[in-house]
Amino acid sequence: MSALILRPHRVTVLALAVFAAGCASSPQAAPSPAASVTPAPRRDSSARADTAAAAAAAGVSARAADPSASPAGDYPTTPPVLGPVKPLTVPPVIERRLTNGLRLLIVEHHELPLVDVQLVVRSGAEMDPQQKLGLATLTASLLDEGAADRDALSIADQVAFLGISLGTGSSFDLSAVTLHAPTARLDSALALFADVALRPTFPADELERLRQDRLTSLIQLRDRGPAIADRVFPEVIYGDTHPYGRPLAGTEATTKAITRADISGFYEKVYRPNNATMIVVGDVAVDDFVRRAEQLFGAWEAKPVAAPQLGTARAAAATRLYLIDKPGAAQSSVRLGSVGVARSTPDFFPLLVMNNILGGSFTSRLNQNLRETHGYTYGAGSGFSMRRAAGPFRASAEVVAARTDSALIEFFNELRAIRETVPTDELEQAKSFLQLQLPGAFETTRDIAGQLVPIALYDLPLDYYSSYSQRIGAVTQSEVQRVARRYVDPEHMAVVIVGDRATIEAPLRAANVAPLEMRPIPPQ
Repeated sequence: MSALILRPHRVTVLALAVFAAGCASSPQAAPSPAASVTPAPRRDSSARADTAAAAAAAGVSARAADPSASPAGDYPTTPPVLGPVKPLTVPPVIERRLTNGLRLLIVEHHELPLVDVQLVVRSGAEMDPQQKLGLATLTASLLDEGAADRDALSIADQVAFLGISLGTGSSFDLSAVTLHAPTARLDSALALFADVALRPTFPADELERLRQDRLTSLIQLRDRGPAIADRVFPEVIYGDTHPYGRPLAGTEATTKAITRADISGFYEKVYRPNNATMIVVGDVAVDDFVRRAEQLFGAWEAKPVAAPQLGTARAAAATRLYLIDKPGAAQSSVRLGSVGVARSTPDFFPLLVMNNILGGSFTSRLNQNLRETHGYTYGAGSGFSMRRAAGPFRASAEVVAARTDSALIEFFNELRAIRETVPTDELEQAKSFLQLQLPGAFETTRDIAGQLVPIALYDLPLDYYSSYSQRIGAVTQSEVQRVARRYVDPEHMAVVIVGDRATIEAPLRAANVAPLEMRPIPPQ
């Protein structure tokens, strides 16, 4: 999943997490729908209630009053069976443009008097200058800390008074402002939304407060093994000058170096209507919303926006293990993988199915092996973070320190096994899993808006989801094997492990999975 630094305003919630559904190889679109079950035969409920009532009156338990009563009789005695895949009717997406070029994607959804609006700017942390890392995320965080004639407290008061959610966030290839509001409050909510998006003031005192918050967080991260591994892994496979090899939130040095002028300049460069899409889902009429948007956003000036300089990712080298010492750590943070693919890959659906089998669900091979069979971890998984350019492929787990070497051996066993032919029943189960969870991605206005983000960001067709399930169903065994052999190469991977060197170094060297190199904890 493409990482996203989210910042809901006070008690509000930002809904951009579903963005990962469009750009990860195992989209967590929504919880899987409840499977149909055939319950075991039940005794008549009214008779059971009468028995219980009589027993209570007599001061005895229902079990004593009726020895045949059994808790097992109230519950299914066989595992649930997956139901058939049903056609998914996706609401139509209507496209409009304002006079300044701002693209609107609108879905009318009248079940509830609610509206979700997301302003998606097609620039994020990939635009950060090398000496100002964290600029995009800090800029997004400051949008709702002062706008037009409102200060941060006034914005918070207005959000509470209207009963809405307002949030901001930024990832590698996007920045966004989001709104969730009742239809009855839409005019006032949109006015506030427009102020935050178009007229931020970036107050100096709020900048310093957020800077100190971030510096505190960065210090805390230095003591967390998983955070250290997450920081080092992309740096190893991309290098520290590639945008994807740099931390979204920056470092202590770059955070201290960012000025108000930097933030204002970044905003002016990338927050432009010709570099943005407004997604609207809810109880609205298309023409009426276009009129409102023109009034509020029509004067937003379009200007040329520079394309990000992504450079070229490092060529995959022979597999190497990088060990970072965290004395006394009870568990080891394991990350292994390589540069993956861009969201534009024609192999999206075969990769989706392949990764679901490998590490994209609870029943995946990695999780069943490392958690269920061996008990090395509470959970193991894998995924492709697909972005504008090739994002990382990563497998990961937090494992008990004394079994770090054994866990690493099992990781590589599964990475090699996925390159062989996948059994038919396992393939069909993976495809059904992905197909049956898809309707849950379109349950609410917020869900639908989130699913439209990759359409806006990666220029996917408006009817993209109409054939989504069918394209999953069409994936074959040979396609799964082909993409596994092309994109999952155990002989050319970086392995990053953060753990107690005194406990795990010798067993790791003895396992001889790959040459081992010590690496220091990076400065935050």
